[in-house]
Amino acid sequence: MDYIEQLLDKLRDLAQKLIEVLLGPETETEREAIPIPVDDRQRHRYR
Repeated sequence: MDYIEQLLDKLRDLAQKLIEVLLGPETETEREAIPIPVDDRQRHRYR
């Protein structure tokens, strides 16, 4: 019985890889960028 389960797991993995190759990987929502404060005062001194 374990042999059949291992075979089914391998078939699922192969099917998933085939789908990813044909359709592309699952799309993940793009994370929103976190604004990072920048201290511009030091830049303006050297101009």
